[in-house]
Amino acid sequence: MAAMTVSSIDIDIALLQQAKELAGTPSNRETLDLALRTLIAVRQQPAAVERIIGRSFVPDQIDAPTRTPDASGSSS
Repeated sequence: MAAMTVSSIDIDIALLQQAKELAGTPSNRETLDLALRTLIAVRQQPAAVERIIGRSFVPDQIDAPTRTPDASGSSS
């Protein structure tokens, strides 16, 4: 688990409540944690896509079989 600290911040309570409802999180702490993690992931995503685009693939990887999810959403 990452190090945690207690912090006092001014925050728009209406925005926090809306985020809690949208995220389905039970506490302010969980809502803010999810919001921070989501922001970081979204901002890092373009760099990850660029790394994938720039990667060299060998023929075995290119011709690898694909798996199609069944109706329940799990892959088979």
